[in-house]
Amino acid sequence: MHLTLEMKYLKLYHDNSLLAIKSGRQSYYPSQRVKELLEIFRCMVNDCMKTGLETDTSSLKRLSTLSYRQLKGYKCPSAYRLAAISRAAGILASRKKSLRRGYPTKTPYMSKLVLISCYGFKIEVGNLRIPLGERKFEFILLTPHLVRILSDPLLNVRSFTLNETIVSLCFSKEVVQVKCSGTVGVDRNLRNLTMGNQNQVTKFDLSDAVRIADTTRRIISSFKRDDDRIREELSSKYGRRRHNRIQHTLHNTTKAIVADALKHKEAIVLENIEGIRRLYRRGNGQGPKRRHRMNSWSYGEAQRQLVYKAQWVGLPIIRLSRSETRGTSIICPRCGERLQEDRRLRRKLWCQSCRCIMDRDAVAAINLSRRGRLRFDRSRAPVGLQGGAVEAVKGNPITTVIPGVDAPKPSLDSTNPRLDRTRIPFH
Repeated sequence: MHLTLEMKYLKLYHDNSLLAIKSGRQSYYPSQRVKELLEIFRCMVNDCMKTGLETDTSSLKRLSTLSYRQLKGYKCPSAYRLAAISRAAGILASRKKSLRRGYPTKTPYMSKLVLISCYGFKIEVGNLRIPLGERKFEFILLTPHLVRILSDPLLNVRSFTLNETIVSLCFSKEVVQVKCSGTVGVDRNLRNLTMGNQNQVTKFDLSDAVRIADTTRRIISSFKRDDDRIREELSSKYGRRRHNRIQHTLHNTTKAIVADALKHKEAIVLENIEGIRRLYRRGNGQGPKRRHRMNSWSYGEAQRQLVYKAQWVGLPIIRLSRSETRGTSIICPRCGERLQEDRRLRRKLWCQSCRCIMDRDAVAAINLSRRGRLRFDRSRAPVGLQGGAVEAVKGNPITTVIPGVDAPKPSLDSTNPRLDRTRIPFH
């Protein structure tokens, strides 16, 4: 049994406090009654989606009006009916958004067994008590690690999510935002994560993640048995192994970055590299190995871990736009001239004006820090907040989610003794 933590969203209050939300999960063995509730919840969600498709409804209020009476035939607590309607409304809204963007969609149908609720449950003496109906309850024993985390008096348990093997608890904590005196840019690359500003640059080696992905691909491609069932089972096994090992490496790296930023009280500046996978499609001129290596790059997972870990300790996150990100790795941080490439120098760039050679990852981190600093300084203007400064400190708005509805992504809580840090002095 293990614990997984994930940041769902962050809310900024007027008193400079933040409501940070995480989720912890563990494995368990469901009883027969819990299995029946999982099946009932799945059927209720499908019925609500059927009603929403027939009436072209995706709003929560309208779907509740149309579906609540139809769900009274199911023998379960009323709180589960409300959660089923919420889940169906979220799926329908996502489908409507995809149609509006022109993406092909299928008729939504929930096939996995799951149970979600934010009402009627309680934590009692190391157990999760959930209602079964008719004044009966199910008690799920929590792991000592999860009990120790929930024992914090500042935490508020908000909801729970069950499936056939996992129980997930969503909890929140109000944290005070750190008053930062500067910014630090984080440049994401295939083989490293580089953080830094004009004072210091630190590079974290991620070559192990690339090696793990390449090894897994080579092992899966070596399977010779012509049996789809066995091939899929083995591929899933090695895929999970690759996922867990890469998560382990990313967890230690992002943890070190957040700890360093918190120590120096620096806001974290992130670049916008959405759509980068479009550069590595079939027919773009790269070989299959190169395409696989770039498409298996976990740049989004690295950002997710950085964001939720920083927000949990109260560090501001500044997300640059795509236009602000453009050119950060090829502009000289000293004079602003375009840097020149030389194949003999590999990842080194040289400035014709300054007559100096710089690492392109260090250049990107410094430029990200400076561009984020402009937005950060506007947020501390003496005469009120100016422009989009509030967005810079709060983080760009994201779609509000219902606590516990979205399944968490695993991240292991452990340390990597082989984590490589290389200090790069900037002259």
